[in-house]
Amino acid sequence: MVEITIAVAVLAGLGSFVAPCILPMIPAFLAYISGTTLSEINQKNDSKTISVNKTQIVLNSVFFVLGFSIVFSTLGVVINSIFSISDTSLVEGLNHVGGVIIIGFGIFLLLSIKINKLNVEKKFLPKTSKTSYPMSFVFGLAFAAGWTPCVGPILGTILTLAATTPSVAFNLLLAYSLGLGIPFILMGMFFSRSNKIIHSMSRHLKYYNLILGVFIIILGILVFTNQLTYLANFPLLNELLEIG
Repeated sequence: MVEITIAVAVLAGLGSFVAPCILPMIPAFLAYISGTTLSEINQKNDSKTISVNKTQIVLNSVFFVLGFSIVFSTLGVVINSIFSISDTSLVEGLNHVGGVIIIGFGIFLLLSIKINKLNVEKKFLPKTSKTSYPMSFVFGLAFAAGWTPCVGPILGTILTLAATTPSVAFNLLLAYSLGLGIPFILMGMFFSRSNKIIHSMSRHLKYYNLILGVFIIILGILVFTNQLTYLANFPLLNELLEIG
């Protein structure tokens, strides 16, 4: 059961990274951590190359990820402290309430396909191009708080799932952070190819909300009926859990 929920949290983090309101901001993120500009990044496919310190880029990415990981992991500790209970009936009640909330998040994503007003977001990007590790860390802290409700339905799903399984709440939020953070670090490591990768990925986001919305609704139903272990019956997820 623990392995299943953590796997779901990692996938949710990956899903947040490719969200239509986050993926397009990656070039701006790359421009910041490299100390360049968007126009310079967009010209990287030309014969000229940008002189950047790759180690600095990777470390700035790590500090950025560390910033939002601390925020999300702290939420996990708080949830564990609040909902750490042993009463079986209360746990079952949390599953029912949590399942309904998660289903609501899935429906929200489906509705956002047709109702553009639901696709609101509050962005924060440093206004200075001067990079530093402390600033990248603060950027990560702000990202955790300010890039919502962009990833609200996905993060809300994981927070609700954590509330229904408080004993592993910290692990869930940490797993979510890793799922979201590792792609950012990889973008920094492969800086020279990142912009092309992002543009390629962006072309395949047409059905993102539809696919993720349906998955979240199914997840909510499984939580509501206390059948989350059913996910382990899927061969691909089983193989991933066995490898882990």
